[in-house]
Amino acid sequence: MAKLKGPPPLIGAPRSKVGWAADEPVRTDARSSGAAWRAWYKTARWRALRQQVLIRDAYTCQRTGQVLGGRYPAPDSPTVNHKRPHRGSAELFWDIDNLETVSKAVHDSEIQREEQVSLHHRGVWD
Repeated sequence: MAKLKGPPPLIGAPRSKVGWAADEPVRTDARSSGAAWRAWYKTARWRALRQQVLIRDAYTCQRTGQVLGGRYPAPDSPTVNHKRPHRGSAELFWDIDNLETVSKAVHDSEIQREEQVSLHHRGVWD
């Protein structure tokens, strides 16, 4: 008897709900240049530091007080956020006092809005 085949795999990943509109100016920050610091997020050092922050903050969103028990990509999954964006600064990236636990929902909405406003005020988009 022939084995049943499942549906074909999806082509490509779904697009992020947080992104840049086509009519917006080209980004000039570190993310647009394929910055080397993005690899820091894949290191054992980052995973250990992230775990330290989650335990320190008791898996609780520091912005809302919500206890975070979801698994990525759930809105209530824990995310470790840089309070002050590091923009490639190793000192800010690895500073545990610059890190806070937030929900993915807060990180993907409120914090992204704050960073966009900050970039605009710094003249990155002007």
